[in-house]
Amino acid sequence: MMGRTILYTGAAGGLGLETTLLLIEGGATVIAVDNDPAKVARLTEAAAGRGPGTLIVSTADLSDLAGFRATLDALIAQHGGFDVVINNAAIYPSKPFEDFSVEEHQLVQRINVDAGIVAVQAALPGMRAKGFGRIINISSITISGGWANLSPYVASKGALVGLTRAWAREFGPAGVTVNAIAPGAFPTDAEKIHPDPEGYNQMVLDAQSVKRRGVAADIAHAIAFFAADEAGFITGQTLHVNGGWVMA
Repeated sequence: MMGRTILYTGAAGGLGLETTLLLIEGGATVIAVDNDPAKVARLTEAAAGRGPGTLIVSTADLSDLAGFRATLDALIAQHGGFDVVINNAAIYPSKPFEDFSVEEHQLVQRINVDAGIVAVQAALPGMRAKGFGRIINISSITISGGWANLSPYVASKGALVGLTRAWAREFGPAGVTVNAIAPGAFPTDAEKIHPDPEGYNQMVLDAQSVKRRGVAADIAHAIAFFAADEAGFITGQTLHVNGGWVMA
């Protein structure tokens, strides 16, 4: 990871913070895209004194795709391109399918998928020129079924798996790998949408083969694996990190 420049959207969130710190400790420059002030403050504080890598924070609005592309172009001009892109940022509104407007579906798609497309379009020319690149899309266990009231989110996470496979086929000749990670149920802010937290926690443990809740480090190490030079012969894959809840 030493010397790599990594673009990481949603980098200050519940699963993102731990990964960002791990990558910095490995010597990477992490450009963390997140616009939640409280989470950014926690990340900045946690990263202070870590090294030998560097944290750079961008508060770009991913719903503004043109503005996001302009921000990325400026970052590329300043830092010489991205070696790794991690598409992690997502919103997850919850309500019955018939209560979502088309515009609400489109907003989820824009942030969860289209912003990732913009990031890859910005990064890819530099990756091709170097003959090296790592693209990591964060999907979700929800694409395996079993979750109601999340249809726009599930659709967006399924789209990332499809893009992972299409991009892997297309970018492979340039030395760019593309993989996805589908986290299981982790205790993050996303779980706060559940009306019965204790019951939900027990349901998760009952469903998993590994009888503990996942922790952020489980995702951090999976991301670091796909980002590493040594993972260069793995592409087009979706790694399920869920304690054996879904086995694929």
